[in-house]
Amino acid sequence: MSLFHHKQLAFAPVDPMADGLGDDIQAEQTEEGHFELQEQLDGRLADEWEEILTDARKDPDFTYVSED
Repeated sequence: MSLFHHKQLAFAPVDPMADGLGDDIQAEQTEEGHFELQEQLDGRLADEWEEILTDARKDPDFTYVSED
C-alpha cells in the first residue's frame, strides 16, 4: 500500500424530512384553526394558552407551575 493513496470514508447527508416528517408538518400547517407563533402578538396564542391552563386547573392532579 502506498502512502499516496488514501481511501476516504464518506456518508450521505441525512435528510430529517425523509421519514415523512415534512408531510406531517405540511398537514399541520394547512389544518383548520392552526396558529403560528407570530400570532402571539395579537393575543390569540395567549388566549388559547390561558384556556388550556383554566381547563388543567380543574384537574385535581394538576400541579401549578409558576410563570416566573
